[in-house]
Amino acid sequence: MTIQEAQNQVDEWIKTYGVRYFSELTNMAILTEEVGELARIIARTYGDQSFKKEDQEKNLADEIADVFWVILCLANQTGVNLTLAFENNMRKKTERDIDRHRNNDKLK
Repeated sequence: MTIQEAQNQVDEWIKTYGVRYFSELTNMAILTEEVGELARIIARTYGDQSFKKEDQEKNLADEIADVFWVILCLANQTGVNLTLAFENNMRKKTERDIDRHRNNDKLK
């Protein structure tokens, strides 16, 4: 599936099941919430905290997909073509950081 296909699929789901998109501000708050849920799993899986009983059933892949879902919603409702945005972002990072990380003594 391409990014554009994912954007289209989310848009179709919203139109079929979701009635309409939540406002951009609401979706930004939801994105923050979802990133927090993802951070909780990462902190407990790879960090020093232990899982709380209610967090043991959480699924890392599902939480990442929740974050992606809301990003797709925000892109759709603000007219952002994520494929083009990602390609431009990769080009920017490549030009800006062509030698930066290889020359970073902290990464060696």
